[in-house]
Amino acid sequence: MSDRGAGITRRALLGIATAVAAGTAAGASAAPVAAATGGTPAAPATGAPAAPAPGASAAAATAQPQVPGLWRELTRTPYTHPQIPYVGRAGQRAGAAHFPRRPGRSVVPVVVDVRAHGATADGSADSAPAINRAIAAAGRAGGGTVLIPPGTYRLDGLIHIGYSNVVLRGAGSARTKLRATRNLTELIGVYGSRYGGDKSSWSWAGGLVWLCPTDRFTTLTDAIRAKEWPFEGWTGNKRDEWRTLTTLEPARQGSWTVTVTDPGHLAPGDLVLLRLADDADHTLLEHMAGGGPGAEAYVWDDKTKLTSYVPYEWPVRITRVRGRKVTLERPLPLDVRPEWDPRLTTHVKALTGSGVEGLTLEAVETPQSPHLLDKGYNGVTFQCAYDCWADDIVVRHMDNGFGLVAASACTLRNTRVAGRGTHHPYFCREGSHDNLVDRFTIEERTTPAPANTQLHGINVEGLSSYNVWSRGDMRMGTFDSHRGMPFANVRTDITVVNNGRHGGDASAGPLFGARFTHWNIRVTNGRAGLMRIDGLAPYSATVGINEVTEFDQIDVPDFTGPLRSRLELYGTTDAVRPRNLYDAQRELGRDL
Repeated sequence: MSDRGAGITRRALLGIATAVAAGTAAGASAAPVAAATGGTPAAPATGAPAAPAPGASAAAATAQPQVPGLWRELTRTPYTHPQIPYVGRAGQRAGAAHFPRRPGRSVVPVVVDVRAHGATADGSADSAPAINRAIAAAGRAGGGTVLIPPGTYRLDGLIHIGYSNVVLRGAGSARTKLRATRNLTELIGVYGSRYGGDKSSWSWAGGLVWLCPTDRFTTLTDAIRAKEWPFEGWTGNKRDEWRTLTTLEPARQGSWTVTVTDPGHLAPGDLVLLRLADDADHTLLEHMAGGGPGAEAYVWDDKTKLTSYVPYEWPVRITRVRGRKVTLERPLPLDVRPEWDPRLTTHVKALTGSGVEGLTLEAVETPQSPHLLDKGYNGVTFQCAYDCWADDIVVRHMDNGFGLVAASACTLRNTRVAGRGTHHPYFCREGSHDNLVDRFTIEERTTPAPANTQLHGINVEGLSSYNVWSRGDMRMGTFDSHRGMPFANVRTDITVVNNGRHGGDASAGPLFGARFTHWNIRVTNGRAGLMRIDGLAPYSATVGINEVTEFDQIDVPDFTGPLRSRLELYGTTDAVRPRNLYDAQRELGRDL
């Protein structure tokens, strides 16, 4: 199946909207539609269909298709809608990469078999050095696929992919297994918190398969071994290892083209960093929250963890340069205003065009550690990576499953988290943008949770934006907006047993910025927390969710006054059209 999904075009989608509107006018049943501003639920319309019972998505799928008014609005203003972000270009190669690939085929030719470098497929010896030698050989050759044939390969060390255009490919997640015997604390050292205390940063960083450019990886690991804090983002260990390519003239969020002062250092295909600094009045943070009285009244100065995430850094490719007009691969995520010192800059050398596919990564089974004391049995992590991917990957018995740390435009598809229980099955942090997590599964844990452990779910934090989680089967966890004011993220077409809890300390600021969207969400246990967000997230949307009620973690909005958040088709799932917001936005973008 390609990224086109069912091949729905804009004309077809608008046709569905017209037909549904006509049926409603003729007296057909319609789910309630509301523009809730303070979290007040819409009252069910007379004759509206009853909410489906938990797990009754099959019955809901046979209901009459219902198109929310928000979708009709979005077809008219897809890039500038006040509640719904445009995410139709999320993922590797602006969402154009096709998965799954044909069995036994990769986009990059095979250049080396790990057995030629000494790896053994019977688990009898440590194969990590051999696999890393094979990766290095492929990297020195300019890229290629490193083949791991069927079998079980013991890992006493981590696997590092630090070269662009290198693909680590097993024979399939059911046939190739990497069995990790040691954790990142043993292999690298104690990765402490930049805020002091005894917290382990392996709780939200690093992987036993770690895709990160070589120079960046060396700087990170050297700093950890020296018990120093390594900056995790796009602009070097001191966050000042960048230079200005050009400054920008003002532009509006949603624009594809910007006007630059000097195009002399820019060319099509370049990966550059849009850098926006905040001002003394924190108007950039207010803008990320949607603006208005609530954001203006919010106290930002004491949110030290949040303010450490600024400047906002957004990597993007240039597609065209015409004089001083520069066209980007994706529309602008925010306004560009003079008071934010907007500029395009250099960044640490990114990892591009690399991936991992077709294998299971399993750790020796150990009890889950107490909260924030993770040892670093972590799965697959992308860091300072752009246009990279994972496909057909299972991680088992891990502290943390899949990670995105200052990673952008990556696709994780056909991934699964399984085993004894996980702190973060998926984490997305430190300014990660435009990523796609599609067709993912979080299995129910196989052993009871030890005391003082924590379960989150699909995490997003740290000003991360325009990320998508799509077609998910979450048998445990929650939609973990982990403070640090992530904004403009989408969760769509997901079934979830909502039994996790969100995290994030007070210094990280709001749970949500503007333009969060939950679209066609099936909550099988009926718990509301972090699923229905019209009472929490400013300028956001909850569309097509079954009836839910509050449970023990009850949050209050961070911003005062009307949130300008929307709730539509409450009590309806699967019948909402379009069913998958990401697929529909991709089709809509092709037609515009």
